[in-house]
Amino acid sequence: MKLSDASLRQIEAAHPGRSTWLAANAGSGKTRVLTDRVARLLLDGVMPQNILCLTYTKAAASEMQNRLFKRLGRWTMLDDVTLLEELAALGVERDLGPDDIDRARTLFARAVEAPGGLKIQTIHSFCAAILRRFPLEAGVNPQFVEIDERAQNLLLDEVVEAIADGQ
Repeated sequence: MKLSDASLRQIEAAHPGRSTWLAANAGSGKTRVLTDRVARLLLDGVMPQNILCLTYTKAAASEMQNRLFKRLGRWTMLDDVTLLEELAALGVERDLGPDDIDRARTLFARAVEAPGGLKIQTIHSFCAAILRRFPLEAGVNPQFVEIDERAQNLLLDEVVEAIADGQ
């Protein structure tokens, strides 16, 4: 099967041994590429708790996690030939054999049972976790709370009103 240039670039971007900066329009396959990359890392033996995926939105983080778990769960049920075809379609460059089949079939359980879980989260939640872990080093109050969107809008309105009043 001949792949398009875009598909080949996506496979290359998903290669776990290469650094990649991924920027593209909505609906262009970024989530698929990142999900492929995580799947390949797991296939290469990286422990799930050692993988961190950061996205901009909660929806994107949730979508990525759902897609990844759906794929890993599906791999547990596929026959050997179909599973090998799916692994090859990810762009795995080595010869795939029985060990790869066994590993792929255990990835779902390993990801679900990973200490601390598979970390797919927003940049904001990651930064908040670091601040909660090291508040003194960051110079923040240990009891800080993140502002929610409603409170943010109220505060912004107060600031704009104060500026308009010349304060």
